[in-house]
Amino acid sequence: MENKPSLEEKTLYQGNPSMFRNHPLWYVGNVLLILLGLALTLYLLFSGWHYYWVLTALIVGVGGGLVAYGCWWLQCKACKLTVTNDRTTLRRGILAKNVTEVWHQDVRNVQLDQTFLHRIFDVGKIGISSAGQAEIEITVNGMPDPDKVKELIDEHRRR
Repeated sequence: MENKPSLEEKTLYQGNPSMFRNHPLWYVGNVLLILLGLALTLYLLFSGWHYYWVLTALIVGVGGGLVAYGCWWLQCKACKLTVTNDRTTLRRGILAKNVTEVWHQDVRNVQLDQTFLHRIFDVGKIGISSAGQAEIEITVNGMPDPDKVKELIDEHRRR
């Protein structure tokens, strides 16, 4: 039997990993680094410190925090999990692309891992394996509403 999308393939779920809900302490720490760097820069600027101390505070605090935040944001936006009524697709990358697709009729295992903190924020790690592979083919961490994703896949693989 050939795997072909149905004529009426519908997107049931589409999402990116969450930044705050997946790593709330890292997120708050990153924002604090930016704000403290900005506060230190303004303090040094208006206190009459030499310009290279002001520039150092600006580059290290604000610049470092913004670069870290921007890289993390791009990493989250470059990963997209899509569940349709026929298949689950994971797309990674901005410049280079990596696409992994598993047809629901071939799914043999759906794993859902959540820590206590992840359960509070309703995010989790989802793993999907099929009959054609020995290992898990799709793994994505920090997906919002992982129970819904698992339910959608389970519902459509039993058809």
